[in-house]
Amino acid sequence: MGKLFVIDGTDGSGKQTQFERLQKHLNEDKIEYKTVSFPNYESPSSSLVKMYLSGEFGDDPKTISPYIASTFYAADRYATYKKEFEAYYKSGGIILADRYTTANMVHQAGKIEKEAEREKFINWLFDLEFNLYGIPKPTEVFFLNMPTQMAEKLMKNRENKFSHTQEKDIHERNSQHLEESYKAACSVSQKYGWYEIKCVKNEELRTIDEIHEEIYKEVKRKISNEK
Repeated sequence: MGKLFVIDGTDGSGKQTQFERLQKHLNEDKIEYKTVSFPNYESPSSSLVKMYLSGEFGDDPKTISPYIASTFYAADRYATYKKEFEAYYKSGGIILADRYTTANMVHQAGKIEKEAEREKFINWLFDLEFNLYGIPKPTEVFFLNMPTQMAEKLMKNRENKFSHTQEKDIHERNSQHLEESYKAACSVSQKYGWYEIKCVKNEELRTIDEIHEEIYKEVKRKISNEK
Protein backbone atom coordinates (compact mmCIF):
# COMPACT_ATOMS: atom_id res chain seq x y z
CA MET A 1 0.00 0.00 0.00
CA GLY A 2 0.99 3.60 -0.47
CA LYS A 3 1.13 6.57 1.86
CA LEU A 4 -1.65 9.12 2.35
CA PHE A 5 -0.84 12.55 3.77
CA VAL A 6 -3.75 14.80 4.73
CA ILE A 7 -3.65 18.54 5.34
CA ASP A 8 -6.69 19.62 7.33
CA GLY A 9 -7.95 22.22 9.76
CA THR A 10 -10.79 24.65 10.24
CA ASP A 11 -11.81 27.20 7.59
CA GLY A 12 -9.19 29.90 7.04
CA SER A 13 -6.28 27.87 8.44
CA GLY A 14 -4.27 27.96 5.20
CA LYS A 15 -4.84 24.39 4.04
CA GLN A 16 -4.74 25.13 0.31
CA THR A 17 -1.61 27.26 0.61
CA GLN A 18 0.26 24.54 2.48
CA PHE A 19 -1.09 21.90 0.11
CA GLU A 20 0.37 23.80 -2.84
CA ARG A 21 3.70 24.40 -1.12
CA LEU A 22 4.02 20.70 -0.31
CA GLN A 23 3.47 19.81 -3.98
CA LYS A 24 6.08 22.33 -5.09
CA HIS A 25 8.69 20.95 -2.70
CA LEU A 26 8.02 17.33 -3.70
CA ASN A 27 8.37 18.34 -7.36
CA GLU A 28 11.70 19.98 -6.62
CA ASP A 29 12.88 16.80 -4.91
CA LYS A 30 11.56 14.72 -7.84
CA ILE A 31 9.28 12.65 -5.61
CA GLU A 32 6.23 11.25 -7.43
CA TYR A 33 2.75 11.70 -5.97
CA LYS A 34 -0.90 12.25 -6.82
CA THR A 35 -3.21 14.87 -5.31
CA VAL A 36 -6.85 14.90 -4.32
CA SER A 37 -9.02 17.63 -2.79
CA PHE A 38 -12.25 17.24 -0.88
CA PRO A 39 -14.96 18.06 -1.55
CA ASN A 40 -14.13 17.03 -5.13
CA TYR A 41 -15.95 19.92 -6.81
CA GLU A 42 -14.91 18.74 -10.30
CA SER A 43 -16.86 15.50 -9.86
CA PRO A 44 -20.64 14.90 -9.98
CA SER A 45 -20.18 13.01 -6.70
CA SER A 46 -19.98 16.35 -4.87
CA SER A 47 -23.45 17.48 -5.97
CA LEU A 48 -25.12 16.94 -2.58
CA VAL A 49 -22.18 18.62 -0.82
CA LYS A 50 -22.63 21.70 -3.03
CA MET A 51 -26.36 21.78 -2.30
CA TYR A 52 -25.68 21.50 1.43
CA LEU A 53 -22.99 24.20 1.53
CA SER A 54 -24.99 26.62 -0.61
CA GLY A 55 -27.86 26.44 1.89
CA GLU A 56 -30.41 24.47 -0.15
CA PHE A 57 -31.16 22.27 2.86
CA GLY A 58 -31.09 25.19 5.31
CA ASP A 59 -28.90 28.20 6.10
CA ASP A 60 -28.01 27.08 9.62
CA PRO A 61 -25.58 24.11 9.60
CA LYS A 62 -26.96 22.89 12.94
CA THR A 63 -30.38 22.18 11.40
CA ILE A 64 -28.85 19.45 9.21
CA SER A 65 -27.93 16.33 11.15
CA PRO A 66 -24.17 15.66 11.21
CA TYR A 67 -24.96 12.05 10.29
CA ILE A 68 -26.90 13.11 7.18
CA ALA A 69 -24.38 15.75 6.08
CA SER A 70 -21.52 13.30 6.56
CA THR A 71 -23.03 10.84 4.10
CA PHE A 72 -22.81 13.50 1.36
CA TYR A 73 -19.07 13.90 1.91
CA ALA A 74 -18.45 10.19 2.42
CA ALA A 75 -20.05 9.27 -0.91
CA ASP A 76 -17.93 11.92 -2.65
CA ARG A 77 -14.76 10.50 -1.09
CA TYR A 78 -15.66 6.92 -2.01
CA ALA A 79 -16.37 7.81 -5.64
CA THR A 80 -13.16 9.82 -5.90
CA TYR A 81 -11.11 7.01 -4.35
CA LYS A 82 -12.51 4.36 -6.71
CA LYS A 83 -12.20 6.48 -9.83
CA GLU A 84 -9.09 8.56 -9.25
CA PHE A 85 -6.51 7.10 -6.92
CA GLU A 86 -7.25 3.55 -5.70
CA ALA A 87 -4.94 1.77 -8.14
CA TYR A 88 -2.10 4.24 -7.65
CA TYR A 89 -2.38 4.05 -3.85
CA LYS A 90 -2.49 0.24 -3.83
CA SER A 91 0.61 0.12 -6.03
CA GLY A 92 2.57 2.03 -3.37
CA GLY A 93 2.00 5.60 -4.53
CA ILE A 94 2.04 8.74 -2.40
CA ILE A 95 -1.27 10.62 -2.11
CA LEU A 96 -1.60 14.21 -0.90
CA ALA A 97 -5.10 15.13 0.27
CA ASP A 98 -6.49 18.60 0.86
CA ARG A 99 -9.04 17.61 3.53
CA TYR A 100 -10.37 14.10 4.07
CA THR A 101 -12.66 12.20 6.46
CA THR A 102 -10.91 14.36 9.04
CA ALA A 103 -12.86 17.42 7.81
CA ASN A 104 -16.16 15.76 8.69
CA MET A 105 -14.76 14.96 12.13
CA VAL A 106 -14.12 18.69 12.51
CA HIS A 107 -17.15 20.39 10.95
CA GLN A 108 -19.88 17.87 11.68
CA ALA A 109 -18.68 16.88 15.16
CA GLY A 110 -18.69 20.57 16.05
CA LYS A 111 -22.50 20.53 15.78
CA ILE A 112 -22.75 18.13 18.73
CA GLU A 113 -22.51 19.72 22.17
CA LYS A 114 -22.42 16.69 24.47
CA GLU A 115 -19.03 15.00 24.56
CA ALA A 116 -20.45 11.45 24.75
CA GLU A 117 -22.69 12.07 21.73
CA ARG A 118 -19.80 13.62 19.81
CA GLU A 119 -17.64 10.59 20.59
CA LYS A 120 -20.43 8.29 19.35
CA PHE A 121 -20.66 10.25 16.08
CA ILE A 122 -16.89 10.23 15.46
CA ASN A 123 -16.73 6.46 16.01
CA TRP A 124 -19.69 5.99 13.64
CA LEU A 125 -18.01 8.14 10.98
CA PHE A 126 -14.71 6.27 11.35
CA ASP A 127 -16.53 2.96 10.82
CA LEU A 128 -18.58 4.29 7.88
CA GLU A 129 -15.68 5.58 5.81
CA PHE A 130 -12.74 3.35 6.74
CA ASN A 131 -14.53 0.05 7.34
CA LEU A 132 -17.78 0.10 5.31
CA TYR A 133 -16.60 2.21 2.36
CA GLY A 134 -13.04 0.93 2.73
CA ILE A 135 -11.21 4.12 1.84
CA PRO A 136 -7.60 4.24 3.14
CA LYS A 137 -6.69 5.51 6.57
CA PRO A 138 -4.20 8.42 6.51
CA THR A 139 -0.51 7.82 7.09
CA GLU A 140 -0.37 11.26 8.73
CA VAL A 141 -2.87 14.05 9.28
CA PHE A 142 -1.45 17.56 9.57
CA PHE A 143 -3.86 19.62 11.64
CA LEU A 144 -3.37 23.34 11.04
CA ASN A 145 -4.37 24.84 14.37
CA MET A 146 -5.58 28.34 13.51
CA PRO A 147 -7.61 30.14 16.23
CA THR A 148 -11.06 31.18 14.99
CA GLN A 149 -10.59 34.94 15.38
CA MET A 150 -7.47 34.90 13.20
CA ALA A 151 -9.08 32.54 10.68
CA GLU A 152 -12.07 34.84 10.17
CA LYS A 153 -9.73 37.75 9.40
CA LEU A 154 -7.86 35.67 6.83
CA MET A 155 -11.11 34.50 5.19
CA LYS A 156 -12.61 37.97 4.85
CA ASN A 157 -11.85 38.49 1.16
CA ARG A 158 -11.23 34.89 0.13
CA GLU A 159 -12.99 33.44 -2.92
CA ASN A 160 -15.50 30.62 -2.42
CA LYS A 161 -14.00 27.42 -3.88
CA PHE A 162 -17.06 26.15 -5.73
CA SER A 163 -19.01 29.34 -6.52
CA HIS A 164 -15.86 31.38 -7.31
CA THR A 165 -17.43 34.45 -5.71
CA GLN A 166 -16.92 36.33 -2.44
CA GLU A 167 -20.10 34.75 -1.03
CA LYS A 168 -19.37 32.52 1.97
CA ASP A 169 -20.86 29.05 2.39
CA ILE A 170 -23.07 28.17 5.38
CA HIS A 171 -20.03 27.10 7.43
CA GLU A 172 -17.84 30.10 6.65
CA ARG A 173 -20.46 32.75 7.40
CA ASN A 174 -21.47 31.25 10.74
CA SER A 175 -19.07 32.41 13.48
CA GLN A 176 -20.60 30.09 16.06
CA HIS A 177 -20.11 27.10 13.77
CA LEU A 178 -16.49 28.08 13.15
CA GLU A 179 -15.77 28.30 16.87
CA GLU A 180 -17.52 25.00 17.62
CA SER A 181 -15.63 23.33 14.77
CA TYR A 182 -12.34 24.67 16.10
CA LYS A 183 -13.00 23.23 19.55
CA ALA A 184 -14.01 19.88 18.03
CA ALA A 185 -10.89 19.87 15.84
CA CYS A 186 -8.59 20.33 18.82
CA SER A 187 -10.34 17.49 20.65
CA VAL A 188 -10.34 15.06 17.70
CA SER A 189 -6.72 15.90 16.91
CA GLN A 190 -5.74 14.71 20.36
CA LYS A 191 -7.95 11.60 20.14
CA TYR A 192 -6.36 10.35 16.92
CA GLY A 193 -2.86 11.72 17.42
CA TRP A 194 -2.83 14.08 14.45
CA TYR A 195 0.34 16.06 13.82
CA GLU A 196 -0.64 19.46 15.16
CA ILE A 197 0.84 22.57 13.55
CA LYS A 198 0.33 25.67 15.67
CA CYS A 199 -0.19 28.49 13.16
CA VAL A 200 0.00 31.22 15.80
CA LYS A 201 2.80 31.57 18.35
CA ASN A 202 3.12 34.32 20.92
CA GLU A 203 -0.02 35.93 19.41
CA GLU A 204 1.71 36.25 16.01
CA LEU A 205 0.91 34.41 12.80
CA ARG A 206 3.75 32.11 11.78
CA THR A 207 5.10 32.49 8.24
CA ILE A 208 3.94 30.23 5.43
CA ASP A 209 7.52 29.03 4.96
CA GLU A 210 7.96 28.17 8.63
CA ILE A 211 4.79 26.10 8.70
CA HIS A 212 5.67 24.43 5.42
CA GLU A 213 9.13 23.38 6.58
CA GLU A 214 7.64 21.73 9.66
CA ILE A 215 5.19 19.78 7.48
CA TYR A 216 7.79 18.80 4.89
CA LYS A 217 10.27 17.52 7.45
CA GLU A 218 7.64 15.12 8.81
CA VAL A 219 6.51 14.01 5.32
CA LYS A 220 10.10 13.18 4.35
CA ARG A 221 10.55 11.25 7.60
CA LYS A 222 7.42 9.18 6.92
CA ILE A 223 8.40 8.53 3.29
CA SER A 224 11.83 7.34 4.41
CA ASN A 225 10.28 5.23 7.19
CA GLU A 226 12.61 6.80 9.71
CA LYS A 227 11.88 6.16 13.37
